Amino acid sequence: MLSRVVVGVSGTPGGLAALHAAAAEARVRAAELWAVLAWDAPGGGVGGRGLDSLSPTLPLHREDAAARLRDALDLAFGIGGPGVPVTGLAVRGTPGAVLVDTARGPECVIVVGTGSGGALSRRLRPSVARYCLAHAECPVLTVPSWTVRSGPVVAGRHIA
Repeated sequence: MLSRVVVGVSGTPGGLAALHAAAAEARVRAAELWAVLAWDAPGGGVGGRGLDSLSPTLPLHREDAAARLRDALDLAFGIGGPGVPVTGLAVRGTPGAVLVDTARGPECVIVVGTGSGGALSRRLRPSVARYCLAHAECPVLTVPSWTVRSGPVVAGRHIA
């Protein structure tokens, strides 16, 4: 099986740094780049009661997520692309769980941005990087948000 580098796409500056770091990692490994945007419809979590799979607006939210993914990839790599095969996935679910589920197997690597929020932000939104570090069966590379200014640099490694 060809190895893959799975990267979380958020559309933020930190997410762009993660995309660039993931593309560099994929080139080094001669791997496929899997860009994954996790999404959920407003008012309804996966399995939640707010918006079920029969909702007429669910396809609109799915299309919006796919468009955001395309926009992030275009912004990050432009017309030339990253120089490796890319698969884009817009998956309904929570970001950490979606990334861990996508990166099954020891031949995979997950790349995530670490975010830039303070203490309040960390309490309101769970850390995707921490989730991946705790649950992934493969290496996880974390890219701090400050690398946007100085170029993408892989800040940490976790090998389960």
